[in-house]
Amino acid sequence: MRQLPIAACALILAACVGGPVGNRDVPEPAKPVDISRYQGLWYEFARYENRFEKGCEGVTAEYSLRPEGEVAVKNTCREGAVDGPIKTSEGKAVPAGDPLGAKFKVSFFGPALFTNYWVLDRGEAYEWAIVGEGSGKFLWILTRDPVPSPQLRADLVDHVRALGYDLSLLRYTRQPPSE
Repeated sequence: MRQLPIAACALILAACVGGPVGNRDVPEPAKPVDISRYQGLWYEFARYENRFEKGCEGVTAEYSLRPEGEVAVKNTCREGAVDGPIKTSEGKAVPAGDPLGAKFKVSFFGPALFTNYWVLDRGEAYEWAIVGEGSGKFLWILTRDPVPSPQLRADLVDHVRALGYDLSLLRYTRQPPSE
């Protein structure tokens, strides 16, 4: 499989690459994050388009705890279509030391290059998460279900609007049909 930085990986190069200006006043994370509850498989519902995920469908992110306190990160996408070739990128995240435990440093390129990954908000049962970082150029809406209900989709879009993000920049991700 070819390696390709996607989802959180785009954050790593945010300082080096221009992107959309989506929110100049990035909110701070709203709730504490228990990484043991956050771990597992997430489906990308929507994102701000970025060059690292260009053409990606069927995007997922999987987080798992490592014994040394780090979080293993595996991002996957389908190139060009929901049944396209699979591309993956593996990295790690470490807590950034904020009081809520909602900010992480993520790296896909080794110890010298970490970038921000902020869980801006999440569902009470960890059924959804809104992820960004300090510049406001990157945004991901993640859910536990590949295709969230119409009500949850509407609620998440409303929530992103309330956080100050430009909805015209959202790119909705298609997921493969459930088996």
